[in-house]
Amino acid sequence: MSGLGAAHHLHGAGVSSRMYDKNAFPGGHTATFTHDSGFIFDDGPHISFSKDPRIQDLFAENVGGQYEKLQAYVNNYYHGAWVKHPAQANLHNLPDELKTQCILDFIEASKQDVVEKPANYLEWLISVFGKTFATHFPAVYGKKYHTVDADQMSTVWMGPRLYRPSMDEVIRGAVFAETPDVHYITDFRYPTEGGFISYLKPFMEKTDLHLDHKVIAIDPEARTVQFENGVTETYDHLISSIPLPDLIPMVKGAPDHVRKAAAKLACTTCITVNIGLARDDFTPATWTYIYDEDIVFTRLSFPHKMSTKTCPPGCGSIQAECYYSHKYRPLDVSPDDLIQPVIDDLVKIGLIEQDEKILHTDARLITHANIIFDLDREEALPIVHDWLDQAGIHYVGRFGEWGYQWTDEAFKSGERGARTVLEKIGALV
Repeated sequence: MSGLGAAHHLHGAGVSSRMYDKNAFPGGHTATFTHDSGFIFDDGPHISFSKDPRIQDLFAENVGGQYEKLQAYVNNYYHGAWVKHPAQANLHNLPDELKTQCILDFIEASKQDVVEKPANYLEWLISVFGKTFATHFPAVYGKKYHTVDADQMSTVWMGPRLYRPSMDEVIRGAVFAETPDVHYITDFRYPTEGGFISYLKPFMEKTDLHLDHKVIAIDPEARTVQFENGVTETYDHLISSIPLPDLIPMVKGAPDHVRKAAAKLACTTCITVNIGLARDDFTPATWTYIYDEDIVFTRLSFPHKMSTKTCPPGCGSIQAECYYSHKYRPLDVSPDDLIQPVIDDLVKIGLIEQDEKILHTDARLITHANIIFDLDREEALPIVHDWLDQAGIHYVGRFGEWGYQWTDEAFKSGERGARTVLEKIGALV
């Protein structure tokens, strides 16, 4: 996404570019896979909920105006209870004792000032939501999603992701089953045909794209990039979206302290298990968060809710995300090993039947999924970025900036990288 953002911006300025992708398919995280069964799955859940009119118009133009405009309905599964999202404003379906304790803790927390500079994510959660809700919900889900305990995470990543309800909202959400929608994603768009990658295909025509080119070495002095297939290319300016812990060991001359800093940066690995069903009436949700620690998946999304064209007529689909990390929860299974456990847990939570007619299954490994905002990141990242600045390598995207970027943010990150290059070209001229 960020590489194509850079290519798009350079093309608009009349500057040619070459783009190299290690995969045999384009798109990176925004790739889409079409199966013979008729089911289409993206490389992890992707929708466009950008509020930027320029990005909205650009994506709409790329699909000829053929997109779905949808309302998001998000829910949670917590030990047998289906809870509307965000749970902190929708306690209604929880057991009475837990609900009562959450409310009492919310009241106590509301009497205290929120910690302005929390030592970690857990401290912030407790100061905002009270101990009961904090430790039963976001801390538990965060451990499943980020693979690390909340007291080992910083708070720089959150932005609008955790809604802070008023006391009135907490009480009403505990008493009433129906509440206003306050999720930060209200409406979103998705291509009618071809999956999320359809938004990006026109960008690929604006650069000289080479697939199956995995970088193994970069020499910033000679301005060369060496690929695993034996090809070596020269460059005038280099923009990289390669994950920083992978990038730094490739760069000739990277000092030991920079290599050590890069090695401290952590991200999750995700296995997505994709299920195609013979019906589409099994959930009202667009996606679902799963809190139970004994359930293998962390989040579920339902591509047939994005566009009916992602499935054969009348069918439905589920994408389950299962998270691991080299640093905190090493991967100990193969992707296919998770297909049956995912199906078993879908039955366990009541989403599908024991004898459900399943038309499609597949599993994919995403080696780099989400940035882990552990406490090491805050010290290590500036060291890596400062050295790359000196080496003249422009880093973009989620894994270049090492941030929590949505698709439109990644695209804009690539555009920023391109603007930096254009400024240098202008200075040289």
